[in-house]
Amino acid sequence: MSTDCSEQAMGPGDTDLDREQLAGETHDPPVTNWTTEVRQSWGKKLEFVLACIGYSVGLGNVWRFPYLSYSSGGGAFLIPFFLMLIICGIPLMYMELAIGQYTRQGPIGAIGKLCPFFKGAGLATVVVSYLFTTYYNIIITWSFYYLFNTFTSLMPWTHCNHTWSSPTCWDSGSVNTTAPNDTISPTENFFMNSLLQKTPRMEEQGVIRWELVLLLMLCWLLVYFCIWKGPKSTGKVVYVTAIFPYIVLFILLIRGVTLPGAKEGILFFIKPKWYQLADAKVWMNAAIQNFNSLGIAFGGLITMSSYNKFSNNIIKDVICLALIDAFTCIMAGFAIFSILGALAVSQGKTVEDVVTEGPGLVFIIYPQAFSEMPVAQLFAFLFFLMLICLGIDSQFAGVEVVVTALQDHFAPQIKKYLKRKELLVLLVCLLSFLGGLPNVTQGGIYFFQLIDRYAAGVSVMYLAFFEVIAVTWFYGAKRLGRNIQEMTGNAPSFFFILCWYYVSPLFILAILIFSMIQYSDLEVGGYVYPKWAIGIGWFITSLSLVCIPLGMIDAVYNSKGNNLWQKFRNSLTSPIMEESTTMELCNKERSRPNLDTLKASTM
Repeated sequence: MSTDCSEQAMGPGDTDLDREQLAGETHDPPVTNWTTEVRQSWGKKLEFVLACIGYSVGLGNVWRFPYLSYSSGGGAFLIPFFLMLIICGIPLMYMELAIGQYTRQGPIGAIGKLCPFFKGAGLATVVVSYLFTTYYNIIITWSFYYLFNTFTSLMPWTHCNHTWSSPTCWDSGSVNTTAPNDTISPTENFFMNSLLQKTPRMEEQGVIRWELVLLLMLCWLLVYFCIWKGPKSTGKVVYVTAIFPYIVLFILLIRGVTLPGAKEGILFFIKPKWYQLADAKVWMNAAIQNFNSLGIAFGGLITMSSYNKFSNNIIKDVICLALIDAFTCIMAGFAIFSILGALAVSQGKTVEDVVTEGPGLVFIIYPQAFSEMPVAQLFAFLFFLMLICLGIDSQFAGVEVVVTALQDHFAPQIKKYLKRKELLVLLVCLLSFLGGLPNVTQGGIYFFQLIDRYAAGVSVMYLAFFEVIAVTWFYGAKRLGRNIQEMTGNAPSFFFILCWYYVSPLFILAILIFSMIQYSDLEVGGYVYPKWAIGIGWFITSLSLVCIPLGMIDAVYNSKGNNLWQKFRNSLTSPIMEESTTMELCNKERSRPNLDTLKASTM
């Protein structure tokens, strides 16, 4: 360990450029050649905040939270939701943004610098992010399919008069009778038989849907050209993709509350069912919703904050993002249930009869509601454009996690073949596009639901647990607090230290135990997945989980030491701690009185 005081670093990721800036000299870092040592940064703080909003506020806020809230206690669900946000969501978001900003690395480098033994948890988040990018763009692909079909005088999901329509399709608007049993609506008919052309079983994958392949390619071209220059280009795009959904959501809310039946829908959404607060599952759902909504343990928060200025005030960003995310969930709930209430009244049903969750809500129920409104094409166009914006900026972060990891750790191997960041981004987008092709066959919906369950749903809590204990128990929550004070001048409060040390790890562990107790094989809409498909699902899960023990083995093997025990102990020691020790020694050396000065003063 070097103790040369003339070379001590200001921070783990500081460069010569930082020192020049502190000295009064400013330079714009080059952004075209990614092999430069100067790390890119956000053009403005607002760009970082908008990028985080775009990453955190996604499709789950629109189609998962409203259904989860109504099914988990209605208005009473807000109590566990906000409590979990305060004691779990906000502290963990604060932790991830802090370690990304302090280390100026992606998830692998950030966790590896804090505790090399657990760097595999960082690699695992990169794997999860890659898997996430392969299937999340499918939802955007479906949204484009619907968007283009709004440019017709009679939207195709409003009637059954198609050659591809199912014999069981029943258009309630064409005849004034009650629909018989075992029939489907025109919107469900369009989703199943036009968009998906769904096969009856997963074993029957059918043929490639070339229309969806072209739309998937369009999605990836949009993603590529939005992020190919790094934060400098992404920071400009998020002004549109992060703000536009709020404009549309506000329009839908205003339109929804003016419809007949809106009151019934909203009351159905907010009416508290206090007895459900005694159900442990409700509290687990609240915690999981916060994790998924804020994007914790996916690597995106760490990656985006790694492009911040070293002195950025993190806590303000955390509070702002958490409040906006929670506000969006509630606003989406009011907008959705007001329209569902109107749909229920128009069909002579209860709200409970029409409400659903997941893709069915936005691709079946909502189009059905729009078809009964004046200017239906306009509202449908705005809605699906909103879905595209909500999805695509979440996709930005997922791709950036993978790209940043490759930049930070495999530059020597990659720069022999790729000289510019644009080519690296193109390669990652191409691989993700190829990984998404199984989702656009006629049986692709089965694979989509499988990877959605097992790529992220099962493994994220495991990754979050290893991440939080690596940072707070092995590196040290108090030490992280000192790092935050070094960056911002203000140390985190005792509340955050307490949450990092005890509350958050215990809640994550409780969620893990509860999820294992409640685990059941995947079943969607009455279809039970075959055992071989469940095996594929667990294999997908293992792709990320296996990174943790492999990272431990690699850390021990590459650590200094004469025997296995010494190597193991050294693998638990943070390089940042060694740098801090060096700085303390240098400060003590500098604070000692100069002997020559003392002699002169005594003469």
